[in-house]
Amino acid sequence: MKAFVFPGQGAQFVGMGKDLYEKHPVAKQFFEKANEILGFRITDIMFNGTDEELKQTKVTQPAVYIHSVVKALCLGESFTPDMVAGHSLGEFSALTAARCLSFEDGLKLVAARAKAMQAACEVKPGTMAAIISMSDEKVEEICKQVSKDDKLVVPANYNCPGQLVISGDEEAIKEACALLKEAGAKRALVLPVSGAFHSPFMQPAQEELKTAIATTEFKKPICPVYQNYDGLAHTDPEEIKTNLIQQLTHSVLWTKEVKSMLADGCASFTECGPGKALQGMVSKIARAQNLDIEIQGIEE
Repeated sequence: MKAFVFPGQGAQFVGMGKDLYEKHPVAKQFFEKANEILGFRITDIMFNGTDEELKQTKVTQPAVYIHSVVKALCLGESFTPDMVAGHSLGEFSALTAARCLSFEDGLKLVAARAKAMQAACEVKPGTMAAIISMSDEKVEEICKQVSKDDKLVVPANYNCPGQLVISGDEEAIKEACALLKEAGAKRALVLPVSGAFHSPFMQPAQEELKTAIATTEFKKPICPVYQNYDGLAHTDPEEIKTNLIQQLTHSVLWTKEVKSMLADGCASFTECGPGKALQGMVSKIARAQNLDIEIQGIEE
């Protein structure tokens, strides 16, 4: 069985999608449609902008979504997934590729999500940190230990064995990083992000996204979609919508998600979008399961 997986925020790079735009008429058509929907030429920033311009949440999230979905569309009849999944923002790309969402509706939701998350960051500033070579259980224990009074830090992204991202206010993140290093973590690296994503700090954004999702048509996907919220396969549009809303304030259970896909018979993973981060994560999860699988990206 074959899975297509879609990356999230952080996979972006200047020049992303330019080759697709120039080589494939269908790609050019969808890129231009995206410019029209967003009301600005995001392609100018994607192809020729600066890192700083591309890092803006309102730009990054739509850019990664557009690039990922257009890559899938350019595959045409070669896009034959038995299952799909996406990491955080990538879940919207996966749902669009699986025809649960239209390209236009998916992009509008991603733009609304990005705007709402940026606003939530301004209301309640925070940050995130990547913890390397530490058990999930120890990271969870230290997060609970640090979270008291007005401080909060929670596990945000369970990426793969030995790699967990935590999220919370800056003081709590710094304290947790220090304790995790003392406990033996190889690295505890504060990330260059503008907020505490996948934490309770995103509650205001969750409310806004809930309203946007309620007015958007979701169809039954062409294959099961494995979701971040519970790490399980879903095909019911109402379940998918509920899980998509919960995702904003909940941990991304990527490790569980990939394990579920492997348990359900997946033997081939193709990353569809910018970067190679998911290929590395999937490889580590499969190795921990002593499974030999095919993992690849897509050339533009």
